[in-house]
Amino acid sequence: MASVLLLGAAHPGEAEDRACAPRAQVVTRLAQQFGETRQSIGLGANNAVVEVFASPESGTWTITVTLANGTTCLVASGQAYETLAEALPPGGKDT
Repeated sequence: MASVLLLGAAHPGEAEDRACAPRAQVVTRLAQQFGETRQSIGLGANNAVVEVFASPESGTWTITVTLANGTTCLVASGQAYETLAEALPPGGKDT
C-alpha cells in the first residue's frame, strides 16, 4: 500500500479527484490485501463517516471517509499502528 495522503475528501464533489471506490470494494481490498479491519468510526462534516482500518499483526493502517452517496475515499495510510488504552481525565476537569 503506497502511503497516500489525500486530505479534504469529506466534501461531496471532490471524490472525483481522490482515490475513491464503492465502500464494499474498499473494505474488501483492505481486508484481503492488507489484513486490515475497522478499528474505529466517527461522524465527520456533511454526515461523512470517518473510519480507521488497521492490522494489529502487520501494523498497517488506513483512514477512509465515506460520503453520503456511498463512495469511500482513502484519506491517509501508514505503518506502526498501535491500540492505546489511556485513562480518561477525572470528570468535569479539562486537562
